[in-house]
Amino acid sequence: MVPTATLIAVLVNPKGSNVAAFVRSVQTGARSLGLKIEVVQASTDGNLDPIFATLGRLSAGGLVIAPDQVLYALSERIAALAIRHRVPTSFQYRQAAAEGGLMSYGANAVDLFRLAGAYTGRILKGEKPGDLPVVQSTKFEFVINLKTASALGIAVPNSMQLLADEVIE
Repeated sequence: MVPTATLIAVLVNPKGSNVAAFVRSVQTGARSLGLKIEVVQASTDGNLDPIFATLGRLSAGGLVIAPDQVLYALSERIAALAIRHRVPTSFQYRQAAAEGGLMSYGANAVDLFRLAGAYTGRILKGEKPGDLPVVQSTKFEFVINLKTASALGIAVPNSMQLLADEVIE
C-alpha cells in the first residue's frame, strides 16, 4: 500500500502473550522486503499519543498492530490517531478496518469463535483437553478501507482491491 516506505513501526503490548514471536515474524518478513522495523509499545490508551509523536519523528511509513486484546480494544482510537497523524495502519481483525484502520488481514473472528465453541463442546462431553488436537483457523480475510486510504492520500491499486475479501467505501 505504501511502496515508498522504508521503515515500518510495530505496535505491541509489552504485557501481551507471544510478543517476541510476533516481532520475530514481522522482522523476518521485513528483512525479505528490505524494510526496517521499529517496535513501539503500548498497554494503555495513555501510551498512544506519545507513540504517534514518535512515529512522526521516525518518518514511519506504516504501523502494524500486533494481535492483542488490549490493542484490539483500543483499535478505534488507534485508527483515529493514525488518520490524524497520516500513518497507514494494518490490523489483524476486520473490525479495526471498519473503525478507520487502513486495512486488516487475519483470521476470521467468527471462525475463531466457532472453533472455540467446538472445542468447548468436546470438553463438556468428556474429552480431555490434552487429548484434543491443536487446530488453527483456515479462514482469513483481507479488508481495505478506501475512505481511510483517501484520507491518507493513498491510491489503492485495483489489483489490491481485487485481492481483498472486502473493500469498505
